[in-house]
Parts: sequence; structure tokens; C-alpha cells
Amino acid sequence: QVQLVESGGGLVQAGDSLRLSCAASGGTFSTYVMNWFRQAPGKERELVARISISGNTYYRDSVKGRFTASRDNAKNTLYLQMNSLKPEDTAVYTCAAGMIIGAYTYWGQGTQVTVSS
Repeated sequence: QVQLVESGGGLVQAGDSLRLSCAASGGTFSTYVMNWFRQAPGKERELVARISISGNTYYRDSVKGRFTASRDNAKNTLYLQMNSLKPEDTAVYTCAAGMIIGAYTYWGQGTQVTVSS
């Protein structure tokens, strides 16, 4: 059983940066594909970024060039560096882990990111 705990969210202004963290415990972090999702009020949850076991990354088009996902296997931690934040990035950000791409077996509780204009 893997437990995931996000942190780093907050209220920022447009153009600011934030770094989210997702601390994992209870499993072998290095063997999981790690994902960042977000869900804005009234909208469906969407995949924001993914980082594979080998470090390959995927980003949705709207965050490409602004967000960077990384992982520190020694610290069992996933990161999401978010730069040039926009009001439309406002959402609850949640990390998820799975054994393969497209599998989301374990979920965190989420952290709120609010970007004011």
C-alpha cells in the first residue's frame, strides 16, 4: 500500500511560481509511474504531467514550457515546478502512482493552487 501526501499549494498571483511536492511512503517509489492531475471547480479532472520510471515526461499542451515534473527516488518524492502561473491553473492538484503508464492505483488527497489575476 502506497501513501501519497501532497504539499506546496497556496494562493499566488498570475506570473508567480510554485513547487508542489508529493511524498510517497509504503512502497518502492522508484518502480512507480508518477502523475500529477488537477481538477478545477465544475470541471473534470485532467492529467497535467507524468514522469515515468526512467524519467521520461509528458505534459498536457496548456502547461508545456511552464511546468516541470521531476522525481527524487532517494527522497521518495515527486515534484511539480509551476512557473508563469495563470488564473486558469487554479485547481486542486493531486498526485497519483501506478505500475504502468495509464494506471492510477494510488492517490493523494490533493493540494489547492489558486492563482489570482
